[in-house]
Amino acid sequence: HEVVTVPVEAPSSAPPRTEALAELRDGQVESVCAGCSPPYDADNSAPLAFRGLPISELKNHSILRALTAEADGWEPGVVSAEVLRAQEEWEAVDNIQPETGSQASSDQPGQLISFSEALQHFQTVDLSSFKKRIQPTIRRTGLAALRHCLFGPPKLHQGLREERDLVLTIAQCGLDSQDPVHGRVLQTIYKKLTGSRFDCALHGDHWEDLGFQGANPATDLRGAGFLALLHLLYLVMDSKTLLMAQEIFRLSRHHIQQFPFCLMSINITRIAIQALREECLSRECNRQQKVIPVVNSFYAATFLRLAHIWRTQQKTISDSGFVLKDLEVLAKKSPRRLLKTLEIYLARVSKGQASFLGAQKCSGPQAPHSKDLTFTGVCDLLPHSSEGTWLI
Repeated sequence: HEVVTVPVEAPSSAPPRTEALAELRDGQVESVCAGCSPPYDADNSAPLAFRGLPISELKNHSILRALTAEADGWEPGVVSAEVLRAQEEWEAVDNIQPETGSQASSDQPGQLISFSEALQHFQTVDLSSFKKRIQPTIRRTGLAALRHCLFGPPKLHQGLREERDLVLTIAQCGLDSQDPVHGRVLQTIYKKLTGSRFDCALHGDHWEDLGFQGANPATDLRGAGFLALLHLLYLVMDSKTLLMAQEIFRLSRHHIQQFPFCLMSINITRIAIQALREECLSRECNRQQKVIPVVNSFYAATFLRLAHIWRTQQKTISDSGFVLKDLEVLAKKSPRRLLKTLEIYLARVSKGQASFLGAQKCSGPQAPHSKDLTFTGVCDLLPHSSEGTWLI
């Protein structure tokens, strides 16, 4: 039989392969013959013309458009959801920008932030409007003032008062979601407590899993301000206190003894603020000639004491207000005792020994955070008649 070859013209709508294949990145390849396929790598069969080409540039070249365009302009009648999602991801490629340097900027939300870096931020920004609101010490009158003068703790040294005022000023600052440093503090706390390597949204239900009352952590900082987040940051960014934070966090998720971890921490910060203003920490601050490290250690020691009471005395969420009330009295009365307990705990951790919290492991499954939990903080209890009113 005789074979007859009939020449067929390509539709005019099809893009010319010669021109399309001739357009390669930065003019590195000047021409490609018509009808020839682009050269391939022997190892992975990838076109050599595309090797080293950034993904964000591929979609801008007519090479792919020429190779993928239909000759007659046909389009599928039904597009699946998977195809639509893939198209959206492909269109979003232009928004991905490569790093210009060897390291990401320190203001990138994905980078962890240390306590000292966050503190330095507050030391350099203008906080004058917040400083006007602070009351460094408790105002006492009559017999209370006389009793405090005769039998109370010593006054804070003059050279330490500026540092004390900085602590109280930070406690007046709220959470600003537009400030990259504030965002990095939140992200660091989240990653350290959960072990996640990825960023999370600054608003969302995941914050309730950490023990905030709602999806926005800023709403829980009343009375403690950003100092509450700095204390959490201090707790998770030191290798020794991180183990303690994770241990207390596990206790907070106990199926019976669960409590909101971050909300409890905020109440501990409130106790630390009150102890500082009532000059309960002045003796220790004068001895160490520092304020911020003493306040941080006092916060950690008080949190450790609360966790020990909670675990050993089988406390539940219904006991929270009374536990915090008794704890505040103890902390103000014997701050040095609490600090000594923390020193012993950290020494045991550094030697790899189990703490008294770890010696009695929380049995039973972990409970997810429940929105129905009723938490009573130090601000929610009515003060006894023999004591002053709450100032936070």
